[in-house]
Amino acid sequence: MITFSEIGLKPELVDAVSDLGFETPTPIQAEAIPFLIDSDQDLIGSAQTGTGKTAAFGLPALHKTEIENKNTQTLILCPTRELCIQITKDLKAYAKYCKDLNIVAIYGGASMEGQIREMRRGAQVIVGTPGRTRDMIERRKLFVNDIKHLILDEADEMLTMGFKDELDAILSETPEDKQTLLFSATMSRDIRRITKRYMTDPKEIAVAKVNLAAKNVKHIYYLVSGRDKYEVAKRIADMNPDIYGIIFCRTRRDTNEVAARLIQDGYNADALNGDLSQAQRDEVMGKFRKRTIQILVATDIAARGLDVKELTHVMNFDLPDDPEVYVHRSGRTGRAGSYGLSIAICTTRELRRIRDIERTSEIAFEKTPVPGGKEICERQLFALIDRIQNIKVNEEQIEPYLETIYEKLADFDRETLIRHFVSAEFNRFLDYYKNARDINLNYDEKSKKRERERKSFDEKRNIPYQPIRLGLGKFNSMNPKRLLAIINQTLDSSSAEIGRIDIQKSWTIFEIDTKYAQQLVKASKGSEFEMTLTDEKPAGRGGRSGGGKGGFKRSGGRNGGKPKRFGDSKKSFSKKGSRGKSRRF
Repeated sequence: MITFSEIGLKPELVDAVSDLGFETPTPIQAEAIPFLIDSDQDLIGSAQTGTGKTAAFGLPALHKTEIENKNTQTLILCPTRELCIQITKDLKAYAKYCKDLNIVAIYGGASMEGQIREMRRGAQVIVGTPGRTRDMIERRKLFVNDIKHLILDEADEMLTMGFKDELDAILSETPEDKQTLLFSATMSRDIRRITKRYMTDPKEIAVAKVNLAAKNVKHIYYLVSGRDKYEVAKRIADMNPDIYGIIFCRTRRDTNEVAARLIQDGYNADALNGDLSQAQRDEVMGKFRKRTIQILVATDIAARGLDVKELTHVMNFDLPDDPEVYVHRSGRTGRAGSYGLSIAICTTRELRRIRDIERTSEIAFEKTPVPGGKEICERQLFALIDRIQNIKVNEEQIEPYLETIYEKLADFDRETLIRHFVSAEFNRFLDYYKNARDINLNYDEKSKKRERERKSFDEKRNIPYQPIRLGLGKFNSMNPKRLLAIINQTLDSSSAEIGRIDIQKSWTIFEIDTKYAQQLVKASKGSEFEMTLTDEKPAGRGGRSGGGKGGFKRSGGRNGGKPKRFGDSKKSFSKKGSRGKSRRF
């Protein structure tokens, strides 16, 4: 196997990589680095977080940098502040022996004046988010008309977050003869549009999905009702006294609510989401890295670029729509050879997503019962005894108090003393869990029978369907009712039979009676709702959507809607107040 010392990099880069403890490149690094060192050809890399792509594009960019030239030579664009900071940190570590090679991060939520001052001192490499980079270009503080290398990292996520206009504006300012590198976990139609418009004869490199290598991560799911999701998260934390993990939620509001309840219940927890300022994010992340915070509750976007090792648990409070997002989440545990656990807390409606993840990501989930009160109490009791047994006694500090302590406890024999001590520390757990109910949902044979009947009903319908793709999704306020309105308006008819509907973040796929498919595609051409025929199958549940104009009656084709909130809907939790004290037992 080739090593970094044999790959063709400058000695100072090899020395820095060696200091970081890396000897052999990952698959994408082994393919990309030699190619990029010797070639100025454009490159498309299909790679996910955790495959080593920062070094794959970063080391060749540093290798090719003309240090004596203080102008910007490489521009790296990425979707979030956290990822921008992480890439910059990694590149600076690689370049620590490259004197006078300057790398500057530019992102929103931080002082623009400070970033401008750094660029004025000369920055051969700029790492930026699309919004702040565009601002700097328009203010004529950043000049990209002579750059030699443009790198788009996590391009799919940038488009998903709505940075299409910013990317187009930035790319239009760059020279045509530059080398463009694009890294993306998925290759959507919008990504392909960028490659066709801004790239020339790109080489393509694809690496195995990150989850295939994560054999030391166990995947389990708990099946409960929506109102019991928080109780599951709490029981997992109680079952694992040394937990150090992330709970992923779908929305900012959910992260605040879950974190607030955890803090209220005495756990070291906090939320990380887009509502926080950069200073607040840095504070939360600093505490999490130092383990002052044991449980971080975050959205996927806020957690981008989060580089924290030795996580014991990843909890999915809400399962993502995209199976690849689950792979990103689960890959944050089980790193560096350690064992990790990825947990999905799901309802019966989310079982389809479990099956989708298993099918597309080669992951096998294990259905597991939620821990009961007796089981949790036993775990906490033995953890308490282990801590007492292993605690370091400071004889010098406690010596002045021992005589008084002995006098007070003189009437207790050994067994009575142990009982009193354990009860003092443990009664609150026993009180909380003494009447703990079984919150597991029994997905019994009757439920399975109903599912088989629904499937059989769909199969017996002899209508031939054609899948259609529409380049609008949830971020464009698309929903089944609006989709039916668009279809009826485009066809000028409400008689078309609609099958399954699958609405994702930036696109929609639905089935329509084959005899209407060509007519619909032709009628939509050139409009803002332009549609195309596709071979992709929608993942949504089937159902008839007759939908006359104005009514759009619908029974099926459901895409899940908004997730139910957990807990008491009348209760509102805000993220204010002091941090929770450590809950030991």
